[in-house]
Amino acid sequence: MKGVSDTMYSDTVMDHFQNPRNMGEIENADAVGDVGNPKCGDQMRLTLRVDPESRTITDIKFKTFGCGAAIASSSMVTELVKGKTFDEALTISNRTVLEELGGLPNNKMHCSVLAEQGIAAALIDYFEQHPDLQAPEGLLERAELLANIDPHGWPEEDVEH
Repeated sequence: MKGVSDTMYSDTVMDHFQNPRNMGEIENADAVGDVGNPKCGDQMRLTLRVDPESRTITDIKFKTFGCGAAIASSSMVTELVKGKTFDEALTISNRTVLEELGGLPNNKMHCSVLAEQGIAAALIDYFEQHPDLQAPEGLLERAELLANIDPHGWPEEDVEH
């Protein structure tokens, strides 16, 4: 998906920036995903509450230090992930975030990648905190791959789900 022009934001981006959903931090969270990009300075923290029986994300909050696009991407990803199982959460790609936001300027597309990486980092954290639990096959490998990609070097196409 191509970004919108380099200076315009969609109404959805502006709404999520000006009225962010699920902003804050869950105390005693079941999982924390910290990601950032040293090239642009954006930092994102996702905190999750998880139903251990169904491995469903029952609550999610974010704290983001960054531009409007980073805040909007963080807000959108929380809306998309809440109520999803781990497997479902990992199907929410940067492309999904971009589409739901109505696109981002080309120079801000990396913000959607940070959102996807935040989910991956939180799921990795969950299983690191619960070593007795078995992660679904392939989940941790995909999460590790996503967590270690440079958002500014993100290819036009998604990593295969």
